[in-house]
Parts: sequence; C-alpha cells; structure tokens
Amino acid sequence: MSKQERLLLLSDLMLLAVAVVWGTSYGVVKSALVFYPVLGLLAMRFGITFVILSPTLRHLRAADGRTLRGVLIAGVLLLGIFLCETFGILLTRAANAAFLISLCVVLTPLVEWWMLKRTPSRIEWGAVALSLLGAWLLAGDGALSFNPGDALILLAALLRALNVCVTKRVMRDSALPPLSVTAVQSGVVAFGSAAVALLFAPQQWQPVPSLAGHAMFWGYIGYLVIACTLFAFFAQNFAIKRSSPTRVSLLMGSEPAFGALFACLWLGERISTAAWIGGALIVVASILATVRWTALRVSAA
Repeated sequence: MSKQERLLLLSDLMLLAVAVVWGTSYGVVKSALVFYPVLGLLAMRFGITFVILSPTLRHLRAADGRTLRGVLIAGVLLLGIFLCETFGILLTRAANAAFLISLCVVLTPLVEWWMLKRTPSRIEWGAVALSLLGAWLLAGDGALSFNPGDALILLAALLRALNVCVTKRVMRDSALPPLSVTAVQSGVVAFGSAAVALLFAPQQWQPVPSLAGHAMFWGYIGYLVIACTLFAFFAQNFAIKRSSPTRVSLLMGSEPAFGALFACLWLGERISTAAWIGGALIVVASILATVRWTALRVSAA
C-alpha cells in the first residue's frame, strides 16, 4: 500500500469516526440547551475551540487574499449551519434532526457538479440513493412531521453541502494546515454568534453555569469542543483535501444512524424496526462509498 493510499484509508476512517461523534452531538446539544440558550452555547463552544487553536493562525501569514476569502466564506457558511442546526434541534426531535441533516448527502453531488465540475460516478449516485432511502426509513416508517425546526435543519443540510465544496476548493488550492482552517471557522462562528446575540437577542446572554453546581453541563461542553469540534473539523478538513466532497459526505452518511441510536438511548426517543433497517442501509451506503472499486477491478485483472 502506497503512502497516498494509506492517507486515503486514514481519512476514510477518520470520517467514519466523525459520523459517530456528530451523530451523538444532537442528543448532547439538546441536553446542553436545557442549561444555556442557543447563541450563548455556540459562542462558548466555538470560542473555547478558537482559543485552543489560535497558535495555528500564524500560518495565515503565508496565505494569499483568495485563500483568506475562501476560508472566511467557509466560516460564514459554518456559522449559518450551526445557527440553523442548533435552533432546529431546539424545535424538533433529535432523531428528526439526524435524518434531515443527512440530506446533505443527496445535495452534495449536485453542488459539487455545479461548483467543481466533477460528475459523480454511478456507484456514488447509487450510494446516495441508498443513503436517502435509509434515512427516510430511519425517520420512522417514512412518517416525518414537518415543523419550523425541521425547516431549519433542511436549510442546514443545504449549507453543509455548500460548505464542503467551498472548503474543498480552499484546501485544494492552498497549503494551509487543516487546523488553521478550523481555527478561522471556529472564530467566525464564535464571534458571529456573539454578534447576533448582542444585536438581536440580548436575552441569550445569561450568567454562565458554575462548574461546581453544573458538572453535567460542562461535561457536555467538553465533549462538544474536543470530540465534535476540534477532532471532527480537523478530520473533515484533512479528508476534504485528499478526497472529493461527494465521497466525504457519503462516508459521513452513517451520522443519522448513530444519531437515532443515541437519541433512543440518551433521550428515550422510540426507534421503530423500519428505522433500524434504514440505519443499516445507510451504513451499507457508507461502505459502498469507502471501497475503491476501480482499484479492486485492476487487482482482479
């Protein structure tokens, strides 16, 4: 196995791990929102991440204007994603959110086709269709009650597809380390959330829960910062540089399966037999995206 193939395998495994932690994030965020409002939670989560990663900002000195604009645009898109996602989770079921956000798997090939001029392969289209069918079943026998929270999650799915493609363009055309990109994105989300709160929703600024009396809340924050932000965004940016946006989205397509499972175990939300079948289909779709069929055919020949 060559060095490039090892890096591709590593990026695939990292993305599957991201699917697990992001799948659990819906239930964790919903629990954290019991203690603290949306905008304050976002500012705290990404502000801590930005401070931790701030030493990596020194690499921006070597970046040109086009790269910096691309990174900032990716940060603004990420701000929109998390505003829509977090308010959406507040207004809908965690299982619904996990299903609807997976529609970015369907939207990403279309956005990539439009932005990056790469036509997805037939296997990728098949995996997209299988993932969508699985996510539909995962919602619960195909019955999904639509509400404002669901609409916000749908918008977040579209923004996710755009963000993956914009980040791919930035990572493809520059030598910026993934952690530097993550630092800028985190800073934009943190300061953007704080600005929105100050301008439009000052009631979102509340006293921060004390560590002594709210250990559970700070445990949620630690998990969201370390696993769902630091690791997840580094892994995503690392993989985007070495793979296509469609493949990245497909590999993370198992996220709703883990999200529904965690919502069942953590929040007590009921998961039907059809939903379990849907989760299995999504995992199969992710495997289809992972296997490099061209390499297998060459080896067989």
